[in-house]
Formats: sequence, C-alpha cells, structure tokens
Amino acid sequence: MVLIQIKGGSPWLSIFSSRSRASGSRVGVLWRLEKRMNPETLRKYCAPVPRYTSYPTAPHFSSRISELQYVSWLSDLASEVTLSLYVHIPFCHSLCWYCGCNTKATRQHAPIASYLNVLSSEIRNVAALVPPGHTVTHMHWGGGSPNILLPCDILALADLIRSKFNLSEAAEFAVEIDPRHIDREQVSAFGEAGVTRVSIGVQDFEASVQAAIGREQSFETTKHAIDAFRRQSITSINIDLMYGLPHQTRASVERTIEQVFDLEPDRIAVFGYAHLPQRMKHQRLIADEVLPDVTERYAQASRIARHLEGRGYVRVGLDHFAKPTDALATGAISRNFQGYTIDQADGLIGLGASAVGHLPQGYIQNAVAVGDYAQRIRNYGVATARGIELTVEDRMRAFVIERLMCDLKFSRADIKSRFGVIANSAIADARALIEADQDGLLDATADGFTITERGRPFVRSICARFDAYLGKGAARHSLGV
Repeated sequence: MVLIQIKGGSPWLSIFSSRSRASGSRVGVLWRLEKRMNPETLRKYCAPVPRYTSYPTAPHFSSRISELQYVSWLSDLASEVTLSLYVHIPFCHSLCWYCGCNTKATRQHAPIASYLNVLSSEIRNVAALVPPGHTVTHMHWGGGSPNILLPCDILALADLIRSKFNLSEAAEFAVEIDPRHIDREQVSAFGEAGVTRVSIGVQDFEASVQAAIGREQSFETTKHAIDAFRRQSITSINIDLMYGLPHQTRASVERTIEQVFDLEPDRIAVFGYAHLPQRMKHQRLIADEVLPDVTERYAQASRIARHLEGRGYVRVGLDHFAKPTDALATGAISRNFQGYTIDQADGLIGLGASAVGHLPQGYIQNAVAVGDYAQRIRNYGVATARGIELTVEDRMRAFVIERLMCDLKFSRADIKSRFGVIANSAIADARALIEADQDGLLDATADGFTITERGRPFVRSICARFDAYLGKGAARHSLGV
C-alpha cells in the first residue's frame, strides 16, 4: 500500500480543493501557500495515488465480469432509473504526446465509418436491454476528438441515440472539441444535434510548451472555434488546462491564464500532467529532465488557482473552476470518469471502445482495442471486457472518497446513517488521519473533519487513506500533486 509514514508510524496522505467562493483573504492564503510550502513537507505528501474518478479504481476491474453479467445488470435496472450516457470516439487527427486517453490518429474516414457502424449496433443492442420508462438526463461525447466526425456522422449518431434512449428535454449534452480541426459545418451540426456545452482543449498557449508536447494551437485558433460555437447558441464553454508540462513555469502558466480570461469560459478544468511513459509509449517523446519537479508543479497549480479565484471563479472540487452563475458552482456535484459534473443520474452507460459504465451493481468497461471491441459486439451484442461488482463496503468507501473529492468533508453521522455498522472501518480510518496530522492539513470537527487550505493540494492522497485496494496489484499512478 502506497502510504507515507510519519510520527508514530501512522499512515497519512492528503488534498487540494474547495467549494467556497473567492475572496480577498482566500486569494491571500493561496499566495502564501505558493510561497511558503516547505519542499520537505510537499514531498512527504505527493506520493503517486489514483485520480479517484471511480472507486474501486479501474486497475482493479476484472475480466470475471463478462458480457452475460452486463446484460443481466442492464435488464435488472428499475424502469424509473435515470441514466447518463458516455460515447467514446477513439480517433483524432494527430496524437498529442501528453495524452493519456484511448485514441489513435488517423487522416482517413474509412476506419471512422467502420467504427460508427459497430457503435450504432452497440447503441441499439444496449438500448433494447434497458427497461422502458428510463430517462437520460446527461450525455457526453469524448475521445479522441468527437469533431473528427463528419457533419452527417454527428447528426446520424445523435439522431440514433435520441431514437433509442429517452433523452430529457433538459438534458445536458456535452462534447469534447479539438479547436485545431473544426469547421463551420461541424459546428452547425453539433448545434443541430442539440449540444449544450463544449469542452475545448487548450493545455497551454506557450509556444515552447506546445512544441514539447506535439500540440501547436494558437490563441486565435482557439478563439475562432469558441466564437463559432457561441454564434451557434452553444454558449456554455469549458476550457481544459494543464500544469506540470515540459518547460512550464509559474510565469508561463500565468501568461496562459491571462489569455484564457479573454476567452471568458464558463468553466475551467486544470489538470496535473500524468507522466506515465511505461504505460503510454508516446509519452516517451517527452524527456524527464524538461518536466517541472513536484515543488514547481505545486507552485504552478497554486498560481493558477490564485488567478482564477482572483477573477471571481469558484473553485469546485479538486481542479475545476466555474463562474458563480454556472450550475457547477451553485448545485450538487458528482465525480466520474469525465471529472466533476452536475450529473446526478442513477447510472452511467458507456458506449464505444474502452468506455466505462457505472450501474447500481458495479462498474463495466468495454474492450479497449477497436478490433476487439468490434468483434465482441458482433459475437455478443455488447463489448464488456472487465468490471467489478460492488460490495456494501465498496459502496461505503466510494461514497466517502467522492464526498471528500467534491466537498472536502468527512461526516461520521452521514455515512453511519447510510451504511450502518459497515461505516465503522472508515470512521476508524478518519480518526487515525486526524490523530496523525502534524502539518495542519485537517480541521477536526465534532462530526469528523474538513480539509484545510494547507491540505487542499493533497486531497487525492487523503482519499487514498480510505482506499482498501491501494497497493494490491501493479498499477502505476501519477503524482499526488
């Protein structure tokens, strides 16, 4: 188990994230943390840990969960359940060197058309298994780059989904976009398909950083794409940024943030680059020696947060920011494989190669390789390759970890009322964390604890203390900061 040992041998790990609104004093705290965090303290809490977009995490999924299990789980859903859909498009025009997604580059439409035929079969098959009466409240298309699709592909795919699933009129429909490869006809097709929000990949606007990650993208190109979507009345705009990339510095991320402000996005997601060249061969194109060390990564994240909150953005969870009027800043939030979301559906159905679903019974993941995915659809109608059936303790620990990631709070009374005596093990873990904290990362409360400003950068590490699977297996994780 990957834990840091400190005084008394007590295991301890920590966080970064908050939902309170920006204020002058809060920005001041961020500045002091950026300047004063002791490197020794920082290194103590930055051990590699999962990102906790699920619990148990994907490395612990097993091939024991088969197509038959998935078919049974879908058929057993209550008719009144609410659902969200994730659709994976595993193609892009070119492969960015930092990318950790399941995708491959192609300049030909033939493999995309072939994939869409198989995906269409999966959509029909899965929809037929879901009991009538359900409602889809959220849909997300990711990749890869969904805008690698032709306009006619976009419309046909959206029409098929709407004909097979009952999408609510108020459903959010989000799509990930690479602004370097988008034209007017595609933007129009996304608008006609009913898209309500687009997520624009930026990462960084510095030329030296872009050259080092194989992604050249000007501010003008990005603005042109955003303006086109806004003209199409798709006004909810999310921008994705990264820190910890090669050649990034505090000054360079600050310059990028200032340019991002000019784009006026409603939401900004700020991810730490996960350098895992053992798993992602294309990341070997990025030399280790040009990457910022953990102290610099921490300082970059702090500076970005300081500037965003100084401009009035509300911090949401670990690494998302939203305008105070955005639903992500004003309502209940959850966390899934797409990050933080307002989606509160009872189940998530994953469609496409590598897509992950989450049903009340457990997690399911489709085959990753496109060829394997297609063969499974032809043979079985669905493409389940692995998954995990949740125990009561899994559900309890998943709840604790998700609430820590979203709300930065541990409530003994809440988990006790939800899970009864099963909650006792997590309550004991929380007590041990409070007793072991020598660095001011937690504030004890009458009902548990909250994570302090000083502890915010280490939320994933705090969550890891509640992870009963961590260290069981050979999974590699990214730095905790």
